Amino acid sequence: MVDFLSPRMTRALRLRPWQRAALDKFRASEMSDFLAVATPGAGKTTFALSAARWVITQQRCRVIVVAPTAHLKTQWALAAERFGIHLESDWAASSGRLPTDVHGIVTTYQQVATSAEALRGLAAGGFVIFDEIHHAGDDKAWGTSILTAFEGAGRRLSISGTPFRSDTAAIPFINYQLDEATPDFEYGYGDALADGAVVRPVYFPRIDGHMEWTAPDGTVNAASFQDALDRQRGSERLRTALSVEGEWLPVVLGEAHKRLTRIRLDHPEAGGLVIATDQEHAKAIAGLLRSRIGTMAEIVTSDDPTASQRISRFADGTSPWLVAVRMVSEGVDIPRLRVGVYATTTSTELFFRQAVGRLVRWTPGRRSQKAYFYIPDDPRLRTHAFQIADQRRHSLRRKDEDVDGLTELQQAQADSEFDTAAGDPEQMSLFSVISSVATDVVVHGVDFDDEPDPRDPDMAFLDDPDFLIDLDPVPLPGGGSLAGTGVSRREERERLREANADLARALVDRTGWTHAKVNGELNRLAGVEKISQATIEQMQRRVRYGESWLRRAPR
Repeated sequence: MVDFLSPRMTRALRLRPWQRAALDKFRASEMSDFLAVATPGAGKTTFALSAARWVITQQRCRVIVVAPTAHLKTQWALAAERFGIHLESDWAASSGRLPTDVHGIVTTYQQVATSAEALRGLAAGGFVIFDEIHHAGDDKAWGTSILTAFEGAGRRLSISGTPFRSDTAAIPFINYQLDEATPDFEYGYGDALADGAVVRPVYFPRIDGHMEWTAPDGTVNAASFQDALDRQRGSERLRTALSVEGEWLPVVLGEAHKRLTRIRLDHPEAGGLVIATDQEHAKAIAGLLRSRIGTMAEIVTSDDPTASQRISRFADGTSPWLVAVRMVSEGVDIPRLRVGVYATTTSTELFFRQAVGRLVRWTPGRRSQKAYFYIPDDPRLRTHAFQIADQRRHSLRRKDEDVDGLTELQQAQADSEFDTAAGDPEQMSLFSVISSVATDVVVHGVDFDDEPDPRDPDMAFLDDPDFLIDLDPVPLPGGGSLAGTGVSRREERERLREANADLARALVDRTGWTHAKVNGELNRLAGVEKISQATIEQMQRRVRYGESWLRRAPR
């Protein structure tokens, strides 16, 4: 039997005060549903997994985590292992029942839409965590599927990095008041800054410019970001500024790179993020960084099957720039990001706050951690930035008084979630950029270098045993526990699956049997129905039988 004890296994964990308060409120609640809204970077995953440990210990039930993206499935599974919770991130409806040595699965909202009935049986009486629950409103069918799949769960915990509203159909399992989601616990950006050493203060250099373009109706237009335009023309102006055909974007990228270069003198591994409009735009921006600024960039697009690996490699590396579309808009943890460029035509407050959230992750042991997000001086983006900046200034200048959290999200305009230039696609093909020039590359009225760093936090909670969670082995749904398990357990499961697949191929070559016949015989010998349902012990036994068979098979 393999010893899964790993030096990476977390033996104990100290919760932050807000996490302890949220966990206490969750434990005290008698309702089936609980919504926690906490600012990006504050540690929602730690809170949610602490709640999961408590529920599992009380009820020995299955755990299902629903995440926005496939990359976040892996991130959740790795985080859960540090809590002694083992989640299968490769689950599919065709896999059948779960192995008995895992606590549950991580799936996505998209998977729920296609596997609701299979999940319904798995979730019955279990505990469900919805990561960024507002995604359930992205598609009406998603909300219906979530209701079908999880209405029979024993408890459901919804978490979000931004307050949100329902613009169409209400999201299942969320309580609304006047069309606004009502959290059971809320911890805002201002709260986190006031606590100190939780999130970074983010500053917003807003770049004006003079843009000229031909509209789809054939008219020639010219405007700066200070000119009042209707929604259609405003979207066209933003699209012109962000075009790689003009000079506005290269200048902004250059200013952002200068800022990153200065930061890297003190923080050598610091990185920058450019959020692009679409995949072609992302590739063109990487080209600008290479040809105009002389620096390389990693590109991450949703159609790239290696996107998750690219994000992980960038997060663990020291390369300066990452260019992405939506892959890192929320949830992805890259603490070394210190500079961002908002180069997308998406202008809703929800998406903007999610993007800002990529820069706020605090790195322990580093005193000054200011982050800088370069944005077009578009009126909508300016409004979003002001709301966050007001919280920052308010929090950093008041050291001993209570600080209010973020106000509830109010949509500035009736935009769709991904608000690009309005108009019929065929008509928009007639749109063309004439020129764009950056005319102002300083922050309007704010000397961000003179603002104070976050205050030193009150760390008295470190000595308080009430904030300490002992990560003892977590009982399995069917009884028993996984003593001595750690992060390497997931790695061992993946290694054994590969070993079994390699042995099956070798036996097919040696015996002339079909893959189905070889796998069926190995399953019979190991006492399993499917490899996807096998425990680690059963997979180890299957490997031993396969190796013995291969040694005896004629060459």
